[in-house]
Amino acid sequence: MPVEFISAIHPNPAFDGTSTFGRGIDPDHTRRYARALDDGGFDYTLVAYHSSSADALQLAQFVVNHTERLKPMLAHRPGVIFPTHAARAFATLDRISGGRLAVHIISGGSDQEQRREGDYLSKSERYERSDEYIRILREVWSAEGPVSHEGTYYRFEDFVSDVAPVHGTIPVSVGGSSADAYRVGGQQGDIFGLWGEPLKETAEQIASVNAVADAAGRPRPRIWVSFRPIIAPTDELAWEKAHRILGKVEKGAATRLKDDHANHYPAPGTGRPANVGSQRLLDIAARGDLHDRALWTPLATATNAAGSSTALVGSPETVAAALLDYVDIGCELLSIRGYDPLNDAIDYARYVLPLVRQELASRASAGARPAA
Repeated sequence: MPVEFISAIHPNPAFDGTSTFGRGIDPDHTRRYARALDDGGFDYTLVAYHSSSADALQLAQFVVNHTERLKPMLAHRPGVIFPTHAARAFATLDRISGGRLAVHIISGGSDQEQRREGDYLSKSERYERSDEYIRILREVWSAEGPVSHEGTYYRFEDFVSDVAPVHGTIPVSVGGSSADAYRVGGQQGDIFGLWGEPLKETAEQIASVNAVADAAGRPRPRIWVSFRPIIAPTDELAWEKAHRILGKVEKGAATRLKDDHANHYPAPGTGRPANVGSQRLLDIAARGDLHDRALWTPLATATNAAGSSTALVGSPETVAAALLDYVDIGCELLSIRGYDPLNDAIDYARYVLPLVRQELASRASAGARPAA
């Protein structure tokens, strides 16, 4: 399958890393953002989930209503909606969008955030529930008659859905960096999501997921890797920009210490994150600021690794080459979003996506060319 690009829809114009980021929804801005991604050639956009944010399912509906080809990657937290209802809702949105929907299952890395919506399961139990949840989704989507289920977390009888996905199923993504994540993702995921780590560590994580998939006798998931590129016309200008952004994010982090509702992971200075992915990013950052060609980690430290937080810094040519390094180790989905979300997305579409796609097309042409 071709290499594809993912962004993330932002429902307001706030600068990422500030205390106001993520608060509220501005429909006009969201519409402009979605159309910019669609026109710019992005394939997917993540529709994130958080207990205090705009409802992700309705936001994904808004995205498909205002775009022609952009595919929502809808983040969904099992435990909030019963799986039969979720299966029907996702199939409905998939039908409305003409088969564009993908679902990203998030088991939850923060006990505090989970408990805000009444979820008191342990992390390992949440992954077990996600495994059962995905199985139910797929069973409902493929069923030709009533479905009954009796499992550890869910029980129901004779459920019937009158709506099925356009292609018979919907791609399911799983993410994480723990053994539980590898197990569920390898056994169940069509896509597996990783945060941007150095090439060596990323390759090791891919191997762990693939080993589970191989043992289960199922296709290996497509790998999704996420970065926060910082680009400028030259490498030197990009580094100047990177340090300006770091200063702004550090200032925003200090403000967030006064408001623990602004972030679903602990802010810097309030403790080490519980989720393995954030711990890994912080450990990598502690080893050094710069890794491989352009991977820069101080923003992970500044945010306490609250989600995808490692940057690729440089000119469009440097960042494109760095992204291709990840393609070379098996990443097929490249997630890139910036700290000035809309303007950065426009710049990526103009200056980075074409370079990556041109190089991949050149490689494909050379590979198809008969030997002399």
